[in-house]
Amino acid sequence: MMVGLAAEPDFDGFLGLAAQVEHRFGPMVDDPGFHRAVREHIDRSAALLAVSPDADVLGGLLFGTEGDTHHVHWLVVAGRARGQGVGRALMAEATARFPAGPGTVEVITFGADHPGAVTSGARVFYERLGFVPAEAAEPGPEGGSRQVFRLALP
Repeated sequence: MMVGLAAEPDFDGFLGLAAQVEHRFGPMVDDPGFHRAVREHIDRSAALLAVSPDADVLGGLLFGTEGDTHHVHWLVVAGRARGQGVGRALMAEATARFPAGPGTVEVITFGADHPGAVTSGARVFYERLGFVPAEAAEPGPEGGSRQVFRLALP
């Protein structure tokens, strides 16, 4: 697997990943706002893509920074690649490539009472990476609970 910066030709790969998770997060594939966000992250060199040796898209990540707070805006691993270290590799590349100096990385994921908290494994994934559950966040597009998770950077 290779993880690196995404470029404009990778846009369709992000749409393919989005199609796999719309049942959890709502429409993205046909959403102009999502298209704009992906393209803006690609243009800012803040989008990562994980691909297999035969160029299958395995996962994608959109990252952002505000001062000393860094944000995982979107992280999706293809269904066939889950549990194989793709998400961990994307996060390792993001934290090695983007943050500089002390600060925190934040991500918003399912709240503890959301059905997706169990079925997606997202909360456990972030906790295994050292993230700590923090305050509640605004509900997701489907109305379900969300929570901020934080990772302190040295």
